[in-house]
Amino acid sequence: SAKSDVKGIVLDLRNNPGGVLQAAVDVVDAFINDGLIVYTEGRIDEAATRFVANSVPPANTMPVVVLINGGSASASEIVAGALQDHKRAIVLGTTSFGKGSVQSVIPLSETHGMKLTTARYFTPNGNSIQAQGIVPDIVVERGKFTTDERNGQISEADLHRHLENENGKRRDSGKRSGTDKTVNNDAQLREAITLLKGLHIFGSRVTPANNLQQKEG
Repeated sequence: SAKSDVKGIVLDLRNNPGGVLQAAVDVVDAFINDGLIVYTEGRIDEAATRFVANSVPPANTMPVVVLINGGSASASEIVAGALQDHKRAIVLGTTSFGKGSVQSVIPLSETHGMKLTTARYFTPNGNSIQAQGIVPDIVVERGKFTTDERNGQISEADLHRHLENENGKRRDSGKRSGTDKTVNNDAQLREAITLLKGLHIFGSRVTPANNLQQKEG
């Protein structure tokens, strides 16, 4: 089936400014079975909150690469930071924006309110996102490949009067699909896909945190 053909996931959070906190928690919850996802701390006790995973059914176990850049902020940083701390995903790209503050609106009247920063977000390992961002495991700048050619490399089949392969047809490279062109024009995405292929071939090094604990115990 099509589902069984999927060997890994690229979660592209580049230029994602964030959104609803609960949505970020739900995304992380889909990839880890238990454990802390994110927590907040402020000057008052009421600002302290904790969000933990409780995946039912069990979390997805395929290898994951998360793409981030300077446009990844807030909720998208929560997702990247949680998956990174749980060693559930490899984070690739450039350092994220660093929007790790919690704003609360205090109503002053029916038509007026005041927005205040009341707390900060922290990743499961206790790292503050504010003004620091998420630092990727693998730094890859956004770039573009200028050609689809093989960087000047030639093969036996390119040589004049080369010995033909009598046991099969010559491989037809054909035209590249739109997806291939997108990958070739995006260095970060290309590296992510290459990394996933390696994880699939050699065995995933990215294991859900609860499985790691079971092996250590």
